[in-house]
Amino acid sequence: MWPWGGRGLGERRGLLGREVGQRLPWGEEFCCHPGLVSQWRSVQLCYEVWGSWPSSRPRLFAEERKLVKPAPGPAMDSAAKDEMQPALLPGSSCPGPEWPEQERAERLARGAALKWASGIFYRPEQLARLSQYRSREVQRTCSLEARIKSVVQSYLEGVKTGMWQLARALEAVHGARVALGQARGLLRGMAEAAQTLEPLRERVAQHKQLQALSQLLPRLRAVPAAVAHTQTLIGAQQLLEAYVSLRELEQLREETWEALGGLELPIFERLGPLAEALGQAVEAAAGAAGKLAREDPALLVAAVRVAEVDAGCTTSLEQAPRDWRQRCLRALQEGLEQIHFGTPLLPGPGALEGWLEALRVALPAELATAEALIAPCCPPHYKVVQLWAHTLHSGLRHCLQQLLEEPELGAADAFTLLHWALHVYLGPEMMGSLELGPEADVSQLEPLLTLENIEHLETTFVAKVQASVAQWLQKALDGEVAEWSREQEPDRDTSGFYHSPMPAIVLQILEENIRVASRVSESLQQRVHGMALSELGAFLRSFSDALIRFSRDHLRGEAMAPHYVPYLLASLNHQSALSSSVSVLQPDGVASGAMAPVEAALDELQRRICRLVLEALLVELQPLFEALPSRQWLSSSEVLDDVCERTARFCQDFWRVRNPAVQLLLAEAERTVVLQYLRALMQGRLVCRGADERTQAAERLRHDAAQLRELFLGLGLEESVQCAPVLLALRELLNLRDPTLLGLEVAGLRQQFPDVSEDHVSALLDLRGDVSREQRLAALSSLQAGPQPSPAVGRRALFSLVPAPTPAPSSCLPSGPCA
Repeated sequence: MWPWGGRGLGERRGLLGREVGQRLPWGEEFCCHPGLVSQWRSVQLCYEVWGSWPSSRPRLFAEERKLVKPAPGPAMDSAAKDEMQPALLPGSSCPGPEWPEQERAERLARGAALKWASGIFYRPEQLARLSQYRSREVQRTCSLEARIKSVVQSYLEGVKTGMWQLARALEAVHGARVALGQARGLLRGMAEAAQTLEPLRERVAQHKQLQALSQLLPRLRAVPAAVAHTQTLIGAQQLLEAYVSLRELEQLREETWEALGGLELPIFERLGPLAEALGQAVEAAAGAAGKLAREDPALLVAAVRVAEVDAGCTTSLEQAPRDWRQRCLRALQEGLEQIHFGTPLLPGPGALEGWLEALRVALPAELATAEALIAPCCPPHYKVVQLWAHTLHSGLRHCLQQLLEEPELGAADAFTLLHWALHVYLGPEMMGSLELGPEADVSQLEPLLTLENIEHLETTFVAKVQASVAQWLQKALDGEVAEWSREQEPDRDTSGFYHSPMPAIVLQILEENIRVASRVSESLQQRVHGMALSELGAFLRSFSDALIRFSRDHLRGEAMAPHYVPYLLASLNHQSALSSSVSVLQPDGVASGAMAPVEAALDELQRRICRLVLEALLVELQPLFEALPSRQWLSSSEVLDDVCERTARFCQDFWRVRNPAVQLLLAEAERTVVLQYLRALMQGRLVCRGADERTQAAERLRHDAAQLRELFLGLGLEESVQCAPVLLALRELLNLRDPTLLGLEVAGLRQQFPDVSEDHVSALLDLRGDVSREQRLAALSSLQAGPQPSPAVGRRALFSLVPAPTPAPSSCLPSGPCA
């Protein structure tokens, strides 16, 4: 029973061949080796007998190695190794022994053959069919050899055909090579023959040139006369006739040049200077277009027509184009710039305003002339009006750049130039005039001044104005300071207040500069505004320094001022006027925070003037407070009467000061008197000897508080801002009959005046004269033990400004054994 079912050997061989052919990468070429063919047939036979490939391939391979293993002995040489490898037929494409696929195929075939042979020997029933197997294999071997021979024969026939074709091609190449050699020889002979004909060719060319010259000779003889006639026409400004004559001469030169084969005759050497003279005449006419349009428009038209006709002419000569059209346009521009912006016409220092005013009148008139007179004389593509506008703009721009390079540009010139360039130039009075047609196209003009130019002019203007403002303000301050030493009081206005024109002058100077700068641009206005605030701050500092010097010299006696205090009060009026009117310096759109430094300087000036006035008041009052408190003070009100009298006399001029400064002065004066009163109490010059004196002291404090209250109410000070009620609080501390309750009074005093200290309380307790050490400690401890005082709105410090006397050192500490 065959393992493949009913299939015959032929079909199984086909399957086996296809399977092995698929397994081997080089297909049928594997079968071209004779040894491999026999081995392959053995593999096929083994497959037909057992129906599968050997499963014990490693064992068969080992048996194969034993069969082919050489006999033991010396090492095999390379020849013996080569004999063991199967030989390849000539022309075979099978890989050599070094290929691993070939070696693997050989091992596979030998193993299969060995397995097949071993099966034959071990199964006797197969020996009867051995002859059939042998004859079948012989037939197959013969068939394969026949196929190999037919393939080799077909290869050999193809090689034979290729060799025949190569031989034919070689013969054709030899024939072409011989033909090329013959052609080369013929060409060499023709070149030698051509060289012998070269003199004849030259003679022919000379003959043609002589023939052309003989024909052109009558015209060539007239060339010198034509050149002279053309020169005469140019001198007579007959430009069209001169150009026609020049073109005839140039055409004759071109004909001669072509006839002579590129040779130019010396007779035409004068045509170049002649053409240049005509071009210069055209340029001169174009440069004077404005004048010719009024006086001789025909000459201007002729010049433009010559330039236009020449632009359309071409020449066969190798010469650069004349391009008279561009020269004409350039001459129009240069002539226009020279008329209005020539170097000798640049304005000098201080003459810029008049020069710009002249341009404001001249430039629109020039554009109107171009539109009415010059434009009809020129072709439309010249765009004369637009050319005029752009040329005037470019010339003016260049001229202004030259002006900006000059270092001596004053503030007036910088302002005039900025205002004129930004507002007048493109305004309805000038380039934006409605009389100009749309041909001017002024909207396409670039800015007359660049951003850098505007920045430079603004910086120059602000720097120059700042220097002038500083000088004016210094002069105003010097004039005001000079009046402080006069023998008469300060001037008064109709309302009786001290008055001086200095604040109005200062504000007018600054406000006028800001207003003028606003006419140019917002950026310049902001710059001048910042400069004005800076100079006003510097002026206020200088004013304050002058007041300090004035006060120092007066108090030292170096330069006594007859009316020292009135002029201080007048200065306070100046500060009030400046403070109330400084808002006029703030233009619209400027942040309010810019005024903060000036407002701070004004406040500082006010405080300094008030301090100087109060120092003068202290000079008068300090001798009176030396007698307070004293026994005389307990028994009489004479001391305080003198204080009130001098204070009233000193403050009588306060009403020459405008509100709210007068209220500030009165409040500070009252506060100063109260502080001097408290300072005198804290000096410890009086100690009450008993209850009667304490009662007198308390009553004196009440009386003095009322007297001071009436004094300053009479001067006009509001009662709510007075400091005299502090004396009533001290009266309660002195009027207390039970010293053990002092802690409550001290705590109440601290609630009213949080800045009171232990030293102040100790000084007041010393004034009582009846407080023991324990009572003092208890009263002082109430300052810390009591509730914290609530901060009162608007309450000003009093006790913190009063120096308390240093307590005398005790013999023992409060915490010691003797406390």
